[in-house]
Amino acid sequence: MDLASKLFKGDRVIWIIFMFLCLISVVEVFSATSTIAYKNANHWAPIVRHATFLLGGFVMVLLLHNIPCRFFSAFIILLPVSMLMLIVTPFIGVDANDAHRWLEIMGIQFQPSEFGKLACIVFVAFLLSKRGKLTENQIFKYILIGVGLTCVLILPENFSTAFMLFGVCFLMMFIGQLPLGKLAKLAGIMMLALVLFLALLKFTPAAITQYMPDRFVTWQGRLERFFDGHKDDLDESGTYKITDDNYQVTHAKIAIARGGVLGQMPGHGQQRDFLPQAYSDFIYAIIIEELGIVGGVFVLLLYIMLLVRAGMIARKCDKPFPKYLVLGCGLLVVVQALANMAVAVNLVPVTGQPMPLVSRGGTSTLISCIYFGIILSVSRFGANIGNEDEEEEEDEEDTENPTGEPSGETINQTVEGEREDNPLSAVETITVESKV
Repeated sequence: MDLASKLFKGDRVIWIIFMFLCLISVVEVFSATSTIAYKNANHWAPIVRHATFLLGGFVMVLLLHNIPCRFFSAFIILLPVSMLMLIVTPFIGVDANDAHRWLEIMGIQFQPSEFGKLACIVFVAFLLSKRGKLTENQIFKYILIGVGLTCVLILPENFSTAFMLFGVCFLMMFIGQLPLGKLAKLAGIMMLALVLFLALLKFTPAAITQYMPDRFVTWQGRLERFFDGHKDDLDESGTYKITDDNYQVTHAKIAIARGGVLGQMPGHGQQRDFLPQAYSDFIYAIIIEELGIVGGVFVLLLYIMLLVRAGMIARKCDKPFPKYLVLGCGLLVVVQALANMAVAVNLVPVTGQPMPLVSRGGTSTLISCIYFGIILSVSRFGANIGNEDEEEEEDEEDTENPTGEPSGETINQTVEGEREDNPLSAVETITVESKV
């Protein structure tokens, strides 16, 4: 068995998807961070930072995919820990982009919401696997409490993450075949709450808005720009004008239009110098500009294949916990990627969701690698995929000794060893010599 087979175990398709995403990430982030590079004394600092996180994530994938998936239930401990961090983040967190989403401990910044997402996926998968020990009502209630509290704590500073996380957990409950009546009621309540919230954003007068939290004003502005921004895009002469309100969306559209079929090639994009967060929120627009529609479709297909493969792995799992765990991880990664793409092409308002494993980031990159490590572990230990080389080695050993009995040399060595270890053998040897 060669070195690659020893290192990269589990589902080969997942490994290929992971490698392609890492390669695209290094190339496109290096191109998109040009504006940051020019502001630093060391031009290589931005890409070195990103490559370091990717390398650390790669090591985590190698470690995690060698751990049996049943041990991942220990990640549930992150649920109360992440809740505690989410409670203190608005008060002592780092303020960036008008939001307190980061905590800083010993000089290291991270997003507690990323740990909350991972903990919720494991928590839901664990409860769904206990169907025989817990009633369906108990499972539904515990999931609603744990996931609901986490999403409520995430919502004030990051509405899109809370909405996406609850949606993925709801899909897991649907796949887990919890009572449809309860799920329908929950869906109805959540849709009603969403409509009321959007109506509140839409119709709250400016006199009251000034007393609302800053995030409320941000959400209101994004919603207005998405639905009504096109009304003011043309001046009196009918010429399109770029304003502060449509700045991001306009330059993203320009990047997509410039891409064409094959793109401008990496490093030749122009909109990276104009788009805020070109290396994060709008990385997909930069990918299309430099790699064209072909590159954009290829990246989309990578995530779709990831979801399809996660479903195939889940079907081969005999036990429920790894089955729900791999589906939850696959759904979360793909839904977040689709949300990022939808923002870049102006299908939904700006959400601030990075593209998993591709966008520049710290915590999000490492957590995305953890998801891949979990998926690979489940494919190996839960679905028995990618273990063919180990089985071939065992078959070769059985072929060399088909009877399964120890060879003659082994028997002689064993007998000699037993004689050396047995003190009575020395007495027998002395007795025989004296008779001779």
